[in-house]
Amino acid sequence: MPDHLLLNGKKFFLDEIQHYSFRESIPIDGYEAKTLEFCKNWLQGVQEYPVQTSGSTGTPKFLELPRDRMEASAKRTLGIFGLQPEDRVLVCLNTEYIAGMMMLVRGLVGNLHMTIIEPTGNPLASVDPDAEFDFIAMVPLQLQTILEQTPEKVAKLNQMRAILLGGAAVGKTLEEAVQKLEVPVYQSYGMTETISHIAVRRLNGAEKTDYYTAPPEVTLGQDERGCLTIWAEVTGGETLVTNDLVELLDNNSFRWLGRADNTINSGGVKVQLEKVEAALGEALAELGISRRYFAAALPDETLGERLIAVLEGSPLTQEEETNLKGKLSESLSKYEIPKQFGYLPRLPETATGKIDRRSGMTLL
Repeated sequence: MPDHLLLNGKKFFLDEIQHYSFRESIPIDGYEAKTLEFCKNWLQGVQEYPVQTSGSTGTPKFLELPRDRMEASAKRTLGIFGLQPEDRVLVCLNTEYIAGMMMLVRGLVGNLHMTIIEPTGNPLASVDPDAEFDFIAMVPLQLQTILEQTPEKVAKLNQMRAILLGGAAVGKTLEEAVQKLEVPVYQSYGMTETISHIAVRRLNGAEKTDYYTAPPEVTLGQDERGCLTIWAEVTGGETLVTNDLVELLDNNSFRWLGRADNTINSGGVKVQLEKVEAALGEALAELGISRRYFAAALPDETLGERLIAVLEGSPLTQEEETNLKGKLSESLSKYEIPKQFGYLPRLPETATGKIDRRSGMTLL
């Protein structure tokens, strides 16, 4: 079984982590200290762990997660992806938040070889070029950066057993790009309250789907709004009510439609922002425009709320905007086409790398 882990290229033995007694020859920075402290607490059997929600859909808050539920979540992931003791995983998500934290738990529970690095845009550019991995979890932008900036790393990706994406929507450009990968790529559905993902969908290959599937031990339902409800061991045997609008296919699978709090009312017509963003991504890709973006609403005296699309980078030309609206009209109703475009040099992000729609609107 692994007796050590690699953290930013430094080797730390599990017994010294457990007693938090490190060799004086190894300097430790703030991120490394927090990561090692979590591992120490886990190895010492601590029963509750504070974690902060990302704040992408509401005010950030701290939760206390019980150890037994975290173990249950980790074991479920190990089973879904067939990870075995001594398999190699790359931990490149922020370990202060649930996604990175649960990668640590999976490694410790599953006796995996862990290589941990501080979050970076291109994780594979930050590790030993000869290193090989069986599993990696990333935000979509990290995978997109790898494919765009270091296409020679595709062979390294294809050696993996699986890639898990989470924390943000997968754009049209990336979804098309992963079709060329041999490694199975999955998109996750989950949140801090469910202790990481409770369902996944395959993005490429013969098993590609447009819906998420949860394991049998997770029971799904809907409330009166059409929002997903979740009952599972990781929810403490209680029913968790989400703000995610879904099309429920059965007790274990669903199509995600968007957030209930991302539905705007423009001139008496309800518009789902995620639907607009999906069409926007497809239209930009077809026009050969590579930008990050989001849809939002501004107050409007006549309409109540005016739909706006915000793009990263310099403004498009008038002709480009006209062509973009033309493309959008092929898949959206006239009420779902943005009334105007806004531009920001760089879209703000939450601490976990998600586009921060609310902060972005304050910068316009």
